Amino acid sequence: MDGTDRTILQILQKKARIPNVDVARKIKMAPSAVLGRIKKLEDRGIIDGYEVRLNPDHFNQSMVAFIQIKLKNATIIQNTCKALTDIKQVQEVHHLAGEDCIMIKLRTSEPKELEKLLRQKINIIENILSTKTFIALSTYKESAQIVIPEQTGEN
Repeated sequence: MDGTDRTILQILQKKARIPNVDVARKIKMAPSAVLGRIKKLEDRGIIDGYEVRLNPDHFNQSMVAFIQIKLKNATIIQNTCKALTDIKQVQEVHHLAGEDCIMIKLRTSEPKELEKLLRQKINIIENILSTKTFIALSTYKESAQIVIPEQTGEN
């Protein structure tokens, strides 16, 4: 991956739906060459996919909760994580260092929906020992963008 690839990635992170012609114009390359580079970045797994970010307020899903989950048995963590990823409202699932626990992020419409999810979907997962819920009062930054290093050591 060279500097041109990194520039393309930076452009796409800012606006994934930017037309290929506009990317080409910004970096002064032929559109076919840019398209070829993007295809190679996708084939190599550097670009995982493209998502639309929806405004949660328009779908009555503005409540964000982070839930720390302690496990009964850390050796079957993958099964627990898989069960959590199957819950539609769960947006992120992370295995944390330090303690044998998982942190999830989910969105709901209101506290009653969160309570129902905890009672009927999360706490019934076999390997869960306990949960601790943190409700976000405000969100100042939410992004999936990553820092693209100047050089990755690859050629």
